[in-house]
Amino acid sequence: MAVKLDEIRAAAARVAASHGLDVVDVEFIGPRRERILRIFLEKNAEGRAQLNAMIAAGVAGLPERLMEGRLSVEQLSGVTHEDCAAFSQDFGVLLDVEDMIPGAEYTLEASSPGLDRKLTGPEEFQRFLGSLVKIQTFEPIRNNRHWQGRLVPGAQAEAGTTITLDLNAVKQNNKTRKTGVSMVEIALDNIERAQLVPEI
Repeated sequence: MAVKLDEIRAAAARVAASHGLDVVDVEFIGPRRERILRIFLEKNAEGRAQLNAMIAAGVAGLPERLMEGRLSVEQLSGVTHEDCAAFSQDFGVLLDVEDMIPGAEYTLEASSPGLDRKLTGPEEFQRFLGSLVKIQTFEPIRNNRHWQGRLVPGAQAEAGTTITLDLNAVKQNNKTRKTGVSMVEIALDNIERAQLVPEI
């Protein structure tokens, strides 16, 4: 019997919502005896807003890079070890009761998506405007499938069909420099993989 990731994601989202969290991504990997179900979590919009308010108020105990503005709340995701533990306990019970993963052998891991998180939909690209990203495309653009730059608003950004990268934001490799462009527009349906590049 196959694992239904869509059902698992929907169930994880319900449990996460009860903890003030959002599900960013779900992975089910590994051979039969070492299967791992990974749930990547972040604070929901309200939780991130509260974290921003705490920064503005100068609340002690927050990460230094966050207080100095070298790291944004959006990148940090705001998830604590305690958040992950509480989610894992509740979600693990649900998985077992509803027998969502056939065969008892698997490990449940809950964590932050990390500073180099994947980006998947138009909403995430919009949310992380101004951030550095790495993009790999299905089809080459100007004979190149690998791009790195800063997400900036583009002509088609409102339509949610493309993203625009400012290539001047980072030192480019030889292949990218040879394209002779400083901005590149990439269709969302041509993006094979996208992730944030941490700026620390």
